Amino acid sequence: MDTRPLEHFLVLADTLHFGRASEACHVSPSTLSRSIRQLEASLGVPLFERDNRHVALTRHGETFQHFARETVAQWEALRLSLMSEAQHLTGEISIYCSVTASYSFLYALLSDFRGRHPGIELKLHTGDPAEAMARVLAGDEDMAITPRPRQAPEALAFKSLTRSPLVFIAPHEAHDWTPATPETPRIEQWRAVPMILSEAGLSREYADTWFRALGIAPRIYAQVAGHEAIVSMVGLGFGIGVVPKIVLDNSPLVERVRVLPVKPELPHYDVGLCVRERRLKNPLIRALWDEVAER
Repeated sequence: MDTRPLEHFLVLADTLHFGRASEACHVSPSTLSRSIRQLEASLGVPLFERDNRHVALTRHGETFQHFARETVAQWEALRLSLMSEAQHLTGEISIYCSVTASYSFLYALLSDFRGRHPGIELKLHTGDPAEAMARVLAGDEDMAITPRPRQAPEALAFKSLTRSPLVFIAPHEAHDWTPATPETPRIEQWRAVPMILSEAGLSREYADTWFRALGIAPRIYAQVAGHEAIVSMVGLGFGIGVVPKIVLDNSPLVERVRVLPVKPELPHYDVGLCVRERRLKNPLIRALWDEVAER
């Protein structure tokens, strides 16, 4: 049974904003609109009043909201009840993480678990860690390895796996824009530095905060998805980047860049496993969650 249309509806009913709802569901606005239209066509009534300025639930939409919540909850409860009667856990768990996390954590995380639960199929998807929590919240992934945000959504449970400092990295070859004394940052040193930063996510938030404290806006050379690409571009001499040290330590290009001793230092990156709190009732998810020792 595919409950995603109901989950899409519930997110839109909560946010009343197609842009935010589609982002939370990790689908395009057109896909979200199509999902809602299909529900309305099946029911024969409009669920939302919408124009260019606002979205609101109709009377029918409010009634359907109660039905959708109960249906999703009852379906999940039924699945868990039937699964708990099985002698062996079977099914699949999808895990989302960055490429770096896939070879930094997954072997230690899954090797013993795989031996104890051979009937559980593990699906791995890699991509930008900035998308991890949204994918879990939308139900596209069961779990994700992701940095802990400054304020984690209440719907998510989080277990810490490791902490890693965020560092400024520069090419080995000096350029006229390379800060001469990064230990004592001054506006004139950083005003013309070409910065290579993440498009979004915690490292971008911390970098922007650092530059605001210095009193300038960073000069952006490139914004990329994924920290691995930042190491590559810095190694090619395009600018200075900000990455978690764990990414740098695991990069095949680590010898092509150097860490700048920038002061003040950026905050540490707390990397861990996250899951929707209510998904911990699922025996498969709970089994893997209990396997992970928080560090």
